[in-house]
Amino acid sequence: MTTSPNAAAIHAPFYADGTPGPDGRRIGVLLSHGFTGSPASMVPWGQYLAEQGYAVSVPLLPGHGTTWQEMTRTRYDDYYATLEREFETLKARTDAIVVAGLSMGGCLALQLTERRPGEIAGLVLVNPAVASTNKQLLALPVMQYLVRAFPGIGSDIKKAGAVEHAYDKTPLKPLASMLRAWKQVRADLAKVTVPVLLFRSAEDHVVDPSSARIILAGISSRDAAERVLANSYHVATLDNDAEQIFTESAEFIAKVAERNPGS
Repeated sequence: MTTSPNAAAIHAPFYADGTPGPDGRRIGVLLSHGFTGSPASMVPWGQYLAEQGYAVSVPLLPGHGTTWQEMTRTRYDDYYATLEREFETLKARTDAIVVAGLSMGGCLALQLTERRPGEIAGLVLVNPAVASTNKQLLALPVMQYLVRAFPGIGSDIKKAGAVEHAYDKTPLKPLASMLRAWKQVRADLAKVTVPVLLFRSAEDHVVDPSSARIILAGISSRDAAERVLANSYHVATLDNDAEQIFTESAEFIAKVAERNPGS
């Protein structure tokens, strides 16, 4: 993938100020894209939420939206640090925050929720990744030093003509760093007590159902719901069920923000 002014626009982060609700409170939503992807997969969702009056932040994670070679120099901890900084910025101008993520973005959102108890009103996950049954990944600790990248995993979308604009290669060292992070995220799932809305595609060629099962079994949230998307693949935020994600997440955000008085 090469960069150009047009490509830069496609991968640009998205921000919206939002408007205070009838009670004078401003609600923020932090959206995180996935591994080798970019805000392009989340901006339509962010725009929809902005139209509902929410303050929205869709950051570009380090090493993404440029070239896979540049991403090779980054690691999962870099992505998490960026999301945490964006959270602090959004927190400073809102009264309550809901965090959401797609794929690896779901893992990042989970980890942020684990580490910031009492600061997040709710969590929305779309095909989140915290585990895999893919046996090929067992060789990753060695393969990352022998091969720079595997074929890409982007644009797993059922909808005709829809494109994620992700890399055509999967850099192995960043991938290995994400798999190491999964272990800690899974170990801390019980720290998640906020309401959770999890969307899972019935057919997903990137993340298998084990992640959703592990998450729902491990969190301590009393309010946790799973929605199975019947007509989408992995990048469901750009797929046939995107409208369901947008509308149901907006309803969820309104509900949990009303319960949470903010800081």
